[in-house]
Amino acid sequence: MSDWNAKIIEEFRANAGNVGGFFADKTVLLLHTTGARSGLARLTPLVYRQEGGRIFVFASKGGSDSHPDWYHNLKANPAVRVEIGTDTVPAAAVEIVGDERDAVYGRQAASIRNFADYQTATDRVIPVVELVVGETG
Repeated sequence: MSDWNAKIIEEFRANAGNVGGFFADKTVLLLHTTGARSGLARLTPLVYRQEGGRIFVFASKGGSDSHPDWYHNLKANPAVRVEIGTDTVPAAAVEIVGDERDAVYGRQAASIRNFADYQTATDRVIPVVELVVGETG
């Protein structure tokens, strides 16, 4: 885990899910995955979007031309855990595609400009993943 992520995780847990700096005024969760190759526990802070009871995360990797490691991990092992605020719950990671993916990503890009910039920076389609709380993959 990078020092940057470790500091965000520490701040998240010390402040019931609230994080400052780049993440100020954004909704942040901690995603627990299992390494696709290593089988080791992994933990990643992510900005998420909540629509009704649905939770979405975006494999943007800052507009990089490759997918983030956490995305590869949950594709291999879709049973994850999610920390939101002070709660930790099991969830199943389900990639959404097509028109639904485009609509959800579009709403995220409209509300947080960085996500529009990330999509512009890469030729890949940035995956959108729904975290279905209470499911186990």
